[in-house]
Amino acid sequence: MPKKILSNQAVKGMADWSPAEFALRQYIFSNWRRVCLSYGFEEYLTPILENAEIYRAKSGEDVGQKELMVFVGSGGRELALRPEMTPSVTRLISKIYDTCSKPIKYFSIANFVRNERPQRGRNREFWQLNCDIFGSESTLSDIEILTLSLDLVLAFNPPKGSFVLSLNHRRLLDDLLTLVKVNHDQKLVLARILDKYLKLSTADFTQCLVGLSLKTEQINTIIKFMTAISLEDLKHRLPEIAESRGLLELEKIMSALKKLGYQKYVEFKPSVIRGFDYYDGLIFEMFDLHPENNRAMFGGGRYNGLAELFGARSFPAVGFAPGDETTKLFLESWGVLKKLDLSDTNKYYLPLLGFDLESETIKLAQKLRDQGLSIEMGLEVTKVGKALEYANKKGITRVVILGSDELQSKVYKIKDMTSGREKKIKL
Repeated sequence: MPKKILSNQAVKGMADWSPAEFALRQYIFSNWRRVCLSYGFEEYLTPILENAEIYRAKSGEDVGQKELMVFVGSGGRELALRPEMTPSVTRLISKIYDTCSKPIKYFSIANFVRNERPQRGRNREFWQLNCDIFGSESTLSDIEILTLSLDLVLAFNPPKGSFVLSLNHRRLLDDLLTLVKVNHDQKLVLARILDKYLKLSTADFTQCLVGLSLKTEQINTIIKFMTAISLEDLKHRLPEIAESRGLLELEKIMSALKKLGYQKYVEFKPSVIRGFDYYDGLIFEMFDLHPENNRAMFGGGRYNGLAELFGARSFPAVGFAPGDETTKLFLESWGVLKKLDLSDTNKYYLPLLGFDLESETIKLAQKLRDQGLSIEMGLEVTKVGKALEYANKKGITRVVILGSDELQSKVYKIKDMTSGREKKIKL
């Protein structure tokens, strides 16, 4: 019977990372980690498997239903690969909240899986940075989450005008829906329509509102809101919601960001709705402004009521989650990655230059590793010329040479592949 040949391709929507690709992702992750630690955030991790019900309860129609990777465990429970972190970290915090000092500032870098159609910037398996502040109702926690978001993008030194942080507020949206007098069922459908505003033509958007049996006056009010270009413009168009708590909070936040020097990166954008059901305060999205990659990179907001799912008393929370793939596309689109040298400049190559040098070569490799150096040792006998050629191909900038002559003189050489200089060191 012929031997079955298995495919050597990764599962659709998932990807293998070669060392070069891994180095790129590690560059992204290390910048994320550095900035989060500079803000005093602590790193955590939760299991990749959770009870499926925690996502069905509050992750929205797509993530919590159609996109959920579910299977039945040996105990008969439905388990799911995590599609996002917010329910998981809320579950974790609900266990420790009463005994922890507040606020709790946590971040994680983890992988997730969603059963969705792969497309540019969206894979079935992806990595995200998740940053959250728990236990603070203060507007200062909203401001800190926003400055952290901005600093995470600025950490990559992108060009001017390459991104913008767009803000909105759920309470402001609630006041709009109250103003147009829609019932509860209409609110849920209308929120989904508003979320698609940028993807629809004006005629199609209006037709969707007509399909909700809204009157002309209601539709005009909604369009006035959605086309406002600033908070001042919104107050001029709709003075009825000028005293909205959401609007006042946004004014305070944007004023603070201006004083901190971030005003050129921030805007009010009424079309930022956020599809998840659990946001109840500030909401925001970071947009890539490249003409060939104009899209939301990530978003977040305040979600104060999620802990009640786990029988815990409600506690305040605000957070966001950038993804690795959208970050990579942003860096590629703006040419940031072309300026980077991601080669391992700390690595040394120590070739094996003779059969009789095996023992001494291994001893030297161990000695240099004990000194904290990264040593790649050759595993086959090779000539010096071939060894230097190998190092060049791999981007290794320093080669350790221990041949018969060096051993006899009780020295070894370190050759700098960039300058061509050699340095002798006693064994």
